Amino acid sequence: MVGSSTGGPQALATLLGGLAAPFPLPVLVAQHMPGPFLKPLAQRLGAETGHDVRLATHGTPIEPGHVLLAPGDRHMTVRGTPRRASVALRASPPEHYCRPAVDPLMRSAAAVFGAATLGVVLTGMGTDATAGSRAIVAAGGRVVVQDEATSVVWGMPGAVARAGLAAATVPIADLGATVAALCRDRVAGQ
Repeated sequence: MVGSSTGGPQALATLLGGLAAPFPLPVLVAQHMPGPFLKPLAQRLGAETGHDVRLATHGTPIEPGHVLLAPGDRHMTVRGTPRRASVALRASPPEHYCRPAVDPLMRSAAAVFGAATLGVVLTGMGTDATAGSRAIVAAGGRVVVQDEATSVVWGMPGAVARAGLAAATVPIADLGATVAALCRDRVAGQ
């Protein structure tokens, strides 16, 4: 589960570019951005990184090899079971003045995937992703954050780090490799 805001499009491109395509696990992204800009962002990320990046729709299956981007003006959440998970889009009130917000995605992912959940918090203003990161850690999952030096704004990742929820604080250029290693470790440990 990836959350980003200010500076997020470039950070997402770098993160996804550091992951082998197709990635053997699903990747869900909540980027703070108005709706009309999200489809072009998905297209750009797919073209630049070689990943299958698409806007999520209500009921989209969550499957390995797909990168699902939350559409505008809806919170993207996870429902179902670990083996049969799908996207649920919600028009519930904005959180942190945002919809989509990161916290609903992370909280719901932790509820469905438990200890298998990995949260990634990229550059962005505010504290969105802190409550979601807390839910992931409480479920036995891990959270990694982008470091201050490579963040446009170290609000979101900084808040998670200051709350003691980050298992690692990593420069954006190394984040793809870190995520891949954590996913390999998690799969090998099951």
